[in-house]
Amino acid sequence: MAVEDEPSSAGTGDISGGADGVNGGGDIYALPEGCIANVLSLTSPRDACRLSVVATIFRSAAESDAVWNRFLPTDYCDIIPRSINGEPGSISFKSKKELFLYLCDHPLFIDGGSKSFSLEKGSGKKCYMLAARSLAIVWADTPRYWRWMSLPESRFSEVAELLDVCWLDISGKINTSMLSPDTNYAAYLVFTTKSRTYGFDHQSAEGAVGISGHEKNTQIVFLDPEAARRHMYQIVPRRTGFFNQMADILRREVNPPPSESEAQARYPQQRSDGWIEVELGEFFVKRGQDVELEMSLMEVKEGNWKSGLVVEGIEIRPKEG
Repeated sequence: MAVEDEPSSAGTGDISGGADGVNGGGDIYALPEGCIANVLSLTSPRDACRLSVVATIFRSAAESDAVWNRFLPTDYCDIIPRSINGEPGSISFKSKKELFLYLCDHPLFIDGGSKSFSLEKGSGKKCYMLAARSLAIVWADTPRYWRWMSLPESRFSEVAELLDVCWLDISGKINTSMLSPDTNYAAYLVFTTKSRTYGFDHQSAEGAVGISGHEKNTQIVFLDPEAARRHMYQIVPRRTGFFNQMADILRREVNPPPSESEAQARYPQQRSDGWIEVELGEFFVKRGQDVELEMSLMEVKEGNWKSGLVVEGIEIRPKEG
């Protein structure tokens, strides 16, 4: 299993052909495998896999434990023992590359199953998901407002189903020392909706990410993308006649163009695992930083009762770009 689809050998030039090496020189083939492995370990998992198919000199080096040990987090030996059910200690790994790929494709449940840990395949950066049970959900223990249940499609043993609330307030915390340094992270609410869902159409919420106890960056978040887009970007048909033109003017006044913050709002996206996610915000983790990062979603407009949301958790992972 490769980190990504392997490129073809076509177009690779002299580096893959014959013993003459790069551009007709033989120096690269004279280098010890350990030296090449050290160079590859300074790249990324994606680059190492690409280079392994460029030339035979790279192939063996790219499979070495020396390379993949550098791609694994420095604290992976401390994280793995925190897993439940002995994972992955009950599974035999022939190499560090196998372990790396396992952690990319099989989230590891740690800290009593309250969160999952995995690696981003292209970079080796750490990813976490906080289970719904580990989040602070206002009224979550009141059966009238929320219900705890199990779903076979969830990675966690329990998810939280919103029955009926006016005050929606969900937050989670994680220490930045658990994350990869010098990395821009984003937090995502992972959820799905029931067939009978109300209170989210034409209604936005507020997502926020920042250091706990400090002012946080906020952004508009929609949990019902289709209804929200219909509300924000209504198509006004062309009409003729005085009364129809007046009706169009009134309609534009009632539904003005979206503000700058609304135009930058976040909308839900379908995930490959069948769940839905929406970005709550982002945060750059500095090297050596040791602070508590807090992520939240809030919609507390008076009189707006809501129902039908099923929360799996909040995922924190590196943000592309």
